[in-house]
Amino acid sequence: MALWCENMALPPRVLVAPRPSGANGQGNFLLLRHPKQEEETQYLFTDGQLHEFSWFKERYGSWFLGDYVCEDGSVYYCTLVDPIFVLLPLFEAARMLNGKDLGKFRQLDEILYVEGYPGYQNLMSIAGKHMELVCEVKEVANMKFFRLDDSKVLTWLCCKVNSIKEAISKLGKNYAAQGERELLKEAVQIIRENLKGEPWLTVLCKKLQLDINEINDMAKTNDTSFCADSSPVPAPACPSEGGVGNGSAKSSKGRPAKKLKPEVGSKNIKDMFRRVTRSGK
Repeated sequence: MALWCENMALPPRVLVAPRPSGANGQGNFLLLRHPKQEEETQYLFTDGQLHEFSWFKERYGSWFLGDYVCEDGSVYYCTLVDPIFVLLPLFEAARMLNGKDLGKFRQLDEILYVEGYPGYQNLMSIAGKHMELVCEVKEVANMKFFRLDDSKVLTWLCCKVNSIKEAISKLGKNYAAQGERELLKEAVQIIRENLKGEPWLTVLCKKLQLDINEINDMAKTNDTSFCADSSPVPAPACPSEGGVGNGSAKSSKGRPAKKLKPEVGSKNIKDMFRRVTRSGK
């Protein structure tokens, strides 16, 4: 009998993600540019929502996958990301600012055409309604034209900061005890992860009367003091662009994928916990 993993190009990984509600039960992995670092980054687009990947791995750990053990105990999980963050650099470039000129109005399909990144085309269905929050929109002959508006972007960023600040204050007593200014800094730190320093972080800090150098120094401190091994989705485990769950019989180097070996004499994980419970340990 064929093994469920024998045709997979890479060893299985554990991903915590929303289950697509479509008829085919699939979402799409999209290769896009990170809005801050501008490096290639994988996103999950499903049911009209965009998700970013995070990765966590403890020093020791494995996963039980049916009758098999996956030695890699890391876990990938998806969290919602506002598409405006991802689309903001595209709309900023599309208006082609020249001196004091406010820039050009462009159609959505022009703005989302990025050579080498066809994944942006998948966002056509949601880009318009989201970007209307931060753009001037003109409609000519039933066609919409968009131009990024700095004042609308700043208003949207301030709303984001306030929403995050309120959410942080409800996380626990330690956060609730923080002063208004400390909560504001925490919220800007989170926004900063998907925002370019120039011009948006600069104008946001100026609006909120925060020192951008202090915000950047806080970020450096957080990066060096974070002990858990967390990094972007590693290349070997990163899914290729396309439908979720699509596999290949060969690895990225053209060699047949390794097969997982069953654990000889292994027991069901539930039985293991039952035995520990009964023994009172």
